[in-house]
Amino acid sequence: MSDHTSQIVREPQPTEATLGTLRDSGHLHRTVKAELRENLLAALAAGRDPFPGIVGFEQTVTPQLERAILAGHDVVLLGERGQGKTRLIRTLVGLLDEWTPVITGCEINDHPYAPVCRRCQALVAEQGDATPVSWKHRDTRYGEKLATPDTSVGDLIGDVDPIKVAEGRTLGDPETVHYGLVPRTNRGVFAVNELPDLAERIQVALLNVLEERDIQVRGYTLRLPLDLMVVASANPEDYTNRGRIITPLKDRFGAEVRTHYPLRLPDEIHLVEQEASLAWEGGTYADPVLPAHLVEVVARFTRLVRESPSIDSRSGVSARFAVAAAETVAASAVRRAALTGEPEAVARVADLAAVVPAVRGKVEFDELEEGRETELLTHLLRRATSDTFRARLAGTDLSGLQARFDEGITVETGDLVPAADLLAAVGPVPGLAQILAKLGVEQESPGLAAAGLELALEGLYLQRRLSKEELPGRTVYGG
Repeated sequence: MSDHTSQIVREPQPTEATLGTLRDSGHLHRTVKAELRENLLAALAAGRDPFPGIVGFEQTVTPQLERAILAGHDVVLLGERGQGKTRLIRTLVGLLDEWTPVITGCEINDHPYAPVCRRCQALVAEQGDATPVSWKHRDTRYGEKLATPDTSVGDLIGDVDPIKVAEGRTLGDPETVHYGLVPRTNRGVFAVNELPDLAERIQVALLNVLEERDIQVRGYTLRLPLDLMVVASANPEDYTNRGRIITPLKDRFGAEVRTHYPLRLPDEIHLVEQEASLAWEGGTYADPVLPAHLVEVVARFTRLVRESPSIDSRSGVSARFAVAAAETVAASAVRRAALTGEPEAVARVADLAAVVPAVRGKVEFDELEEGRETELLTHLLRRATSDTFRARLAGTDLSGLQARFDEGITVETGDLVPAADLLAAVGPVPGLAQILAKLGVEQESPGLAAAGLELALEGLYLQRRLSKEELPGRTVYGG
């Protein structure tokens, strides 16, 4: 949920290249959790959003996460799919220092002041202040693993590297170890997505990481005190009911934070506007226009699907559902422009019909509703359109439009009917400017005028003031 419009400017990389020059610069060594804590406090004091692009969590989730960071806790985020757990975790990287020094060539990012691996300890002992230093940007201090049944201890922690053994090292030499993802994220943030899907015997390997802050690899006399923050995500159903996170591991997370879907309609709309990809880079056609009232229909539709008793609430309805629906509506407008030669691709109510088949597979239905999935989604989409019409055009004088149909005209629209044809079929409509003003249209164009007019037509039909006949690919409104 990052803000696509923000431009992040990097600070220049520090120039210190040896341990000696690093000491002379006055650099202070802080642990990862100290970095996160102090940078979070600085952001809060300055009024900056510490979790940019996260929508709808300001009063609920983010305060809990802020307290967990200030307390120095590892965190598990619980929530249904598509609630932004991974996106929220990734924003933690922005609270790390912009640049941090590491001993050049170290596989586990040892700090020059406090090396923990044998290779770096020997290097500092031998070269002293001449020890070479490199700088890592915070973007590279994040590690992430999607928990899958085939994940091994070697993937996470490490294992013996047969290549290093073949090069002449003895099996007892700790340098024959190939480090896994966790130690390679030392001095950073490590995330495990969908932790309950990790086999229980693999979860055991994380116990020392979370409590003793070290790792053990096979039978080696090896102790690496790691400096990192561990964050995990899980589905509440898995976490609490199925008991698939082993009890000792649950106990080692300092904080549990529950996420949720957007609680308010404006947040749902904001999320769709922020995440939907409507920029057609390098394309022949201009970017499609998705009017605000259609974004609202999509947002209301998503919320109605989530609240429907016919939907399996345990699986949730992801935010990706709404995003995919919005992108499908925009794509329908682009298709119309390509086939009919319309100068601009403006989405209309007629394009909403494409949503149901596109998103049907994203929803888990109750078993009793098998075979009625399309019918249920179509009904909820019609309700969302009706609710949007009432919210946007309630109290608007539509008598001028109604009068045109009282004269006996019929109007055909559809996903392949150009805006100009629709406007011509309806003819001059008294009050059209007021309709567009209510919909927030500031610069009128044929495409936007047709989009507003079509919402008004659908609203009149839903109020039983017009008839409507739906045929494959087209719709006919009549008096």
